[in-house]
Amino acid sequence: MKIKREKDNLKQMNKKDLRDRIELLQRELFNVRLNAATAHVKDYSQFKKLRRSIARTKTYMQQKNIEKQNIMEKR
Repeated sequence: MKIKREKDNLKQMNKKDLRDRIELLQRELFNVRLNAATAHVKDYSQFKKLRRSIARTKTYMQQKNIEKQNIMEKR
């Protein structure tokens, strides 16, 4: 259910919001990696969750680019 809500939110975002979200998730992933290297991390599944969220967000961003290109080609 949580992923479904995330997907619905991503569909409603514009390109700028998607870029900001990708940047935020990448910073978060960096911090988790840094903490793993310097200290003990309790939840290693965060790596996988963050990577997948980044990929999901990039996918929606690419879909918006393709939609825009298709609209421009039809004109």
